[in-house]
Amino acid sequence: MRFADVNRRSPWLRYLILAVAGAIVLGVSGLALASAPARLGSHEKVVFEVTGGEGASSIANRLEEVGLVRDRLAFRTLSALLGWNGQLKVGKYEMSPGLSTWSILHRIGRGEVLKISVTIPEGYTLGQIETLLVEKGLATKEAFDQAVSRADTAGEFPFLPAKRSRFIQPYEGVLFPDTYFFEESATAETIVRTMARRTVAVFTPEFLARAQELGLTPLEVLTLASIIEKEAVLAEERPVVSSVYHNRLRVGIKLDACPTVRYVIGKPPEKPLLFKDLEVVSPYNTYNNAGLPPGPICSPGLAAIQAALYPAESDYYYFVAKNDGSHYFSRTLEEHNRAVAKYQGGN
Repeated sequence: MRFADVNRRSPWLRYLILAVAGAIVLGVSGLALASAPARLGSHEKVVFEVTGGEGASSIANRLEEVGLVRDRLAFRTLSALLGWNGQLKVGKYEMSPGLSTWSILHRIGRGEVLKISVTIPEGYTLGQIETLLVEKGLATKEAFDQAVSRADTAGEFPFLPAKRSRFIQPYEGVLFPDTYFFEESATAETIVRTMARRTVAVFTPEFLARAQELGLTPLEVLTLASIIEKEAVLAEERPVVSSVYHNRLRVGIKLDACPTVRYVIGKPPEKPLLFKDLEVVSPYNTYNNAGLPPGPICSPGLAAIQAALYPAESDYYYFVAKNDGSHYFSRTLEEHNRAVAKYQGGN
């Protein structure tokens, strides 16, 4: 039946259709108005927490109370229409009165919870990473210690030492320095594994092939890279510093790397090493032990890892700091001793 026929034969039906259509238009318009931002143009940040077992009605009431939505009924209606009643996600959310009810519901329905950002600087030790995570409220010392002490039973991280030792921190150097975004509820184990997986991802097939070509395991690459990270201040010197260590490893000369001693005794770079410091008994002391230490001394960044894998071509075997961030590189011990006398006063 055409509308014209309805109009001629059933005037009352025409009025009913128009009334229903008008009601729908008014309802949609009213819902759209009610769903508009509580305060248009507001950029205020409000942290709102959805607790376990809380329904759409309770959430809607509290959202209206704190001024995040204009109308609690609009929130409940939209939640029902989208089928999210009973499925709104628990967690803390950062929102604003300038967001529409649609946007707020979308965040809670999809679980776009507030995340805490943390940046791990290159060269941080496991202890420094722990301190930073504790300060950020992402982990307790106890939880972090427990997470990094667990054995890699699944073999997920090939960089971890194969054998347990009281001298080795299993995850030292394995937590990649980067910026991460973690949910407040993230466990210490989740955080540790996320960072370790980032290191696994950094070691591309090309990097793994190059390590094999050099006769180094991934852990050994990380170990050498960690020393380079601590030793080279200038980016352009990283490959040259790497070449010195590769040359010394090749001919069997001890690395004599000061950062490994500092790692053992906990001495910061601004304090000079003493001769007695170099006598510390530890497998990490590269003044007393030939070859690489048993594991990394910090978390190296990508540039240091690349330098460890692709050293510059040189015949240098020594270098000394020039006290301006740069180093003087030498081919012979005699040349090195003269450089030490010039730049370090013979100390």
